[in-house]
Amino acid sequence: MDNLFILLFLPVLSAIILAFIKSSSARWAALLLSLIQLGLTVPFLCNFIPDASVQFAQSFTWIESLGIKFQIGIDGISLPMLILTNGLIPLIILASFAHNKSGNFYALISFMQAGLVLVFISLDAFSFYVGWEAALIPIYFICALWGDGDRIRVNLKFFIYTFFGSLLMLIAIIYLYQQTGTNDLSWSTLTSLKLTESAQTWVFWAFFIAFAIKIPLFPLHTWQPDTYTHAPAAGTMLLSGIMLKMGLFGLLRWLLPLVPNAVAQYGTLAMTLSIIGVVYGSLIAFKLNDAKRLIAYSSIAHVGLISAGIFSLTQEGIQGAIIQMVNHGISVVGLFFVIDIIQQRTGSRNFADLGGLASRMPILATCFLIIIMGAIGLPLTNGFIGEFLLLKGIFAYPVNGVWFAVFGGTTLILGAVYMLRLFQKTMLGNISDSNVQVKDINGVEVLVLVLIVALVIVIGILPNMLLNISEASVSQLLQQIK
Repeated sequence: MDNLFILLFLPVLSAIILAFIKSSSARWAALLLSLIQLGLTVPFLCNFIPDASVQFAQSFTWIESLGIKFQIGIDGISLPMLILTNGLIPLIILASFAHNKSGNFYALISFMQAGLVLVFISLDAFSFYVGWEAALIPIYFICALWGDGDRIRVNLKFFIYTFFGSLLMLIAIIYLYQQTGTNDLSWSTLTSLKLTESAQTWVFWAFFIAFAIKIPLFPLHTWQPDTYTHAPAAGTMLLSGIMLKMGLFGLLRWLLPLVPNAVAQYGTLAMTLSIIGVVYGSLIAFKLNDAKRLIAYSSIAHVGLISAGIFSLTQEGIQGAIIQMVNHGISVVGLFFVIDIIQQRTGSRNFADLGGLASRMPILATCFLIIIMGAIGLPLTNGFIGEFLLLKGIFAYPVNGVWFAVFGGTTLILGAVYMLRLFQKTMLGNISDSNVQVKDINGVEVLVLVLIVALVIVIGILPNMLLNISEASVSQLLQQIK
């Protein structure tokens, strides 16, 4: 199996099939189709050679009159994102079983999966942009139709932010298209362009703002907490677990090699914004009493550190960023799933209504604690090696690297404080009278959390299986931009 196109075709076909299933069997059909997609991904992982080359590459003429092609392939940077996407989607579908969603809901997830996969395997700017937009539309409807509270206003803000960023990126892509002189939008051609200093500057900001909104980075993060809070649980998992990785991946795939001189000029500013996000997100998370909102702000802190690792332009920093993108996706999906279970059982996610649940839900409490340990980077859990490499890379940054590492390191201390506070306020202490009858997790809930806990431990013990995939590609990227 080496036809990469199948990984785009199947989720689109799945979306069409699921849209016509109106009964409760839609969730089982969605799960089966997502597992087939995961199964089709395995041969690409097994046959991937961990060098710096692009593998399984395919190219088709898309719009002949404009010379636009459809080019896809996998390297050591995109493969971890492909595994993350196709690995998390079945878990997210399983996690949504308790809500008994319709076929349309799962159809939107499948269509979004196609957009996400296209973003990660695109080798030309046109396909990348199509995937970028294709992933946005389904998540907008998922959040707007199945969210709660003030979801329409919140999603409108989310859409305006992301659409503004997309527009800037599109303008930059059109400009680059005109500079090629060959009507070629392939990654190899665009990254070989010799842009002037002024052109690099505005192209840098166009791409950076688009990616910074999606990640999100301070101060372009304001859409995120409200959107995460009011989205349905599966929508929040899709946004935080996979979709925000599009922005971080965009920094690696497009921004760094496209405009290396501008990155050198404005990288310190980008690093500063990333570190501000780490401290800001952590401090806000520490004060919150809404468990779901707390995790939303903690996500701002974690992705800020990942972004800082990318802009450190070091082997350790960028490899740490890639493995932490995977780790963050796994941990944050687990955390949001636990909060969703608590809210289903107790009718609340506010600390004032919770506490003492470990006495009635010991299995959930155990899984919750292990996932929290991974999120705060305890040794032998998935978050440890990623945060270690990120801080090592940031420390080596030539301009105030020590101070960036010191402030970035606060994510370890503050993260431990607010995460353990989250566990204490929900699981420990006295249980309220209204919650004494709650039942522990069972069935699908146990399956999802056990799989996530297994990933937290396995990646924590065997991080090389991911680091080996990205090592050569990251080394080549650094040679290209320096």
